[in-house]
Amino acid sequence: MNQTVDLPRTELPNAAGMQARAAAIARAGGLQEALEQGLLSRRVSVSLSEALVLGLLRQGVCKYLAIFGHGSTDLGEVLRVYTEAGVTRVFNFRNEVEMAHAGTALAWIHGETCAVVTSIGPGALQAMAGSLAAASNGVGLYHIYGDETTHGEGYNMQQVPRPVQHVYGQMTALMGDSYVLHTPEALRDALRRGTRRVHHPFKPGPFYLLLPVNTQPRRIEQLNLAALPERLRVARQAVADPEAIEEAAVLLRKYDRIVVKAGGGARAHAAAVRRLVEATGAVAVLSPGSTGVLPDAHPQNMHVGGSKGSISGNHAMERAELLVVIGSRAVCQSDCSGTGYPRARDVININGDLDDVAHYNRTLGLHGDIGAVLDQLLSALVVVRDTSLGRQGWLDECAAAKRAWKDFLASRQNLGGLHDEVWNGIVLTQPEAIKIVADFAGDIDAVKLFDAGDVQANGFQTVEDDTPFRTYTESGASYMGFATCAVVASGLAARPRYAVAFTGDGSFMMNPQALISAVEHGANGMIVIFDNRRMAAISSLQHAQYGVDFRTNDGVAVDYVAMALAVRGVKAVWGGHTARSLQQALREAHAHPGLSVVHVPVYAGSDERGGLGAYGSWNVGNWCEQVQQRYLSMDI
Repeated sequence: MNQTVDLPRTELPNAAGMQARAAAIARAGGLQEALEQGLLSRRVSVSLSEALVLGLLRQGVCKYLAIFGHGSTDLGEVLRVYTEAGVTRVFNFRNEVEMAHAGTALAWIHGETCAVVTSIGPGALQAMAGSLAAASNGVGLYHIYGDETTHGEGYNMQQVPRPVQHVYGQMTALMGDSYVLHTPEALRDALRRGTRRVHHPFKPGPFYLLLPVNTQPRRIEQLNLAALPERLRVARQAVADPEAIEEAAVLLRKYDRIVVKAGGGARAHAAAVRRLVEATGAVAVLSPGSTGVLPDAHPQNMHVGGSKGSISGNHAMERAELLVVIGSRAVCQSDCSGTGYPRARDVININGDLDDVAHYNRTLGLHGDIGAVLDQLLSALVVVRDTSLGRQGWLDECAAAKRAWKDFLASRQNLGGLHDEVWNGIVLTQPEAIKIVADFAGDIDAVKLFDAGDVQANGFQTVEDDTPFRTYTESGASYMGFATCAVVASGLAARPRYAVAFTGDGSFMMNPQALISAVEHGANGMIVIFDNRRMAAISSLQHAQYGVDFRTNDGVAVDYVAMALAVRGVKAVWGGHTARSLQQALREAHAHPGLSVVHVPVYAGSDERGGLGAYGSWNVGNWCEQVQQRYLSMDI
């Protein structure tokens, strides 16, 4: 006769205490307030799971994005109690990559630090893969994964089947900073290390907490709540060496042909970057993720530069003699795989990260807070504006290149469509369609989201931002599906911003379950699918390198309007084949109070008018030998 064994429910003896603590924190309005008002004892005996929730509350983290499994049931129970008390909020998802992207967007776009929670095994691996977007773009958030037990009783289900201790902890440590909570009492150290990464002043990133399934319910006796680490706060640090500042000022006076390369780190210091550009007679070239650092129409803004780049941006990069780098990692597509500045003789690099500040040869590194360094440098520049003939000639030359770029853009954005074999008729090109959607997003004051591929490349060549943080392009990892998932974050944020996701058909299909999550969590935004039935960026690359594309398209037609309408609460609209039909579809979609989807057919083919072209080098495919030889010949 079979007999059922009743396993103990470990949290029951402490359930009343946990509910009382959650209620006290809710009544006081926060953990610190509850301690100060005497509603909560400074020393408590709690499980590791509850201690972690309390510790993250001390750092201001109260939102959890979760897919629970057998590796996180204990943490899930604690979050249930605290969420029912109104202290935390938990948002459930359907795919860990989708969830990781939404968490990244919540922190990156809306400024709210959150925690992503998964079980052990495949879910954790998927979330870690998705966290590459946060790591590449410098976005801080917590990732909390279940892990194998610490007693070594045998392989745990979904454990990596190797006799190596805590393999998941080792893998996450390669992605970023990681901590395996093998001992509950180590929580203080874990959270101190966590806030140093998540809230790093100039290069934050994801922090991975691994919770073994058997340590989650383990009790910590007499945990001192007042000793749990608070959120890291670091004052701005200026450059310590005034001689380096003066040396930089000398270089800025010496050269006429100056280019300022503004990376993602420059966005928070746009006003100071503009003052530097105007004070020195330099021109600015932007990275894909830094549009808006200078207003688009500013005469010294040469737009994006790099492997895709622009006529004006790449002109300035290729002919400048002094390079001033501000907040840039010099990613391959941003500096043409190290070949973007062939005439540069000196470099000034301003960055808080020592590795990034020392990227180039012949560099005067100004290592410190970008804003503080720029303030010092501007104070050291005695000459407000050098009007020498050489410097004015440089500005005139770059202005002519910018006019050429703008004329070229206008010609590609006003074609009226091209005939497409797949669609069997005339459809809009991506430059045309993206321009229409980008202008509409500007009119409604929406934030623009790009993920990867041809839509992303045509997007950063197209957008005309006048201030930073109007566009978020996931160019760090170029992660397909990011934009679609990022829209979900508007339903999680305390102060949501209406967002328009620009995504290709291939990228959208990476995470279509985000449609369900967006409705579930009340997101208000729009997803525009630019559909050319192929991975157009790779098709174009294959054509450019080998003259033919291979296995980057398919013959399967997908009705994305019908797919989206299958999710109750989603408004889906066909964008049509003309500018007028697309504009009407955008207006109709925006009127919907929740999530809307617009499906736009776009051209793909050999007609070069269908794209915005490429203007720099890239160390890939059969270009490698030539690009590497150019790189080896570079002085910087």
